[in-house]
Order: sequence, then C-alpha cells, then structure tokens
Amino acid sequence: MVVTVRVEYCLKRAIIAKVPDAVVNGTVGRRSCFEIEIDGHLVFSKLEMGGFPYEADVVAAVFQAQNGKPEKLTRSSKECVIS
Repeated sequence: MVVTVRVEYCLKRAIIAKVPDAVVNGTVGRRSCFEIEIDGHLVFSKLEMGGFPYEADVVAAVFQAQNGKPEKLTRSSKECVIS
C-alpha cells in the first residue's frame, strides 16, 4: 500500500530510505508549528506535544501505516532531534 506523508521541514530522506514507496510532500508550516500527516491523518503536532518528534518514530509510523491506519506519535523532545 502506498503511503502519503505531508511533513514540514526535512524528513523526506529518512522516510524514503526506509519506505521507498512512500510519497512524501514537504511543506512550510505555520510559525512555531511542526505537523506530520500520514494518509490525511494528523499523527504529530508540535503545538499539541510541546516539542519535536523523534525521527525514528516518524519513520516507524510511516512503515506501520502501510498496513493500516497510522497511529499518533506519543513522544517528543524539546530539542530538535531530526537530522
């Protein structure tokens, strides 16, 4: 199943490396906002979580979404941990 991901900033390389069939669209978000949608479902919002997602969690969520509805990410870091 092809997964469509909308991310703000720069996670495309990490996602494509693990899920090559994913369609990843990067966008510029609102100021102080970092949101990730997978197949139209909001799975992460910096405004809700108070921090940034872990790159490994984002990649895992995209991978899991190939087999069903994506799950919300539950961990965040105050520091940007995205490489």
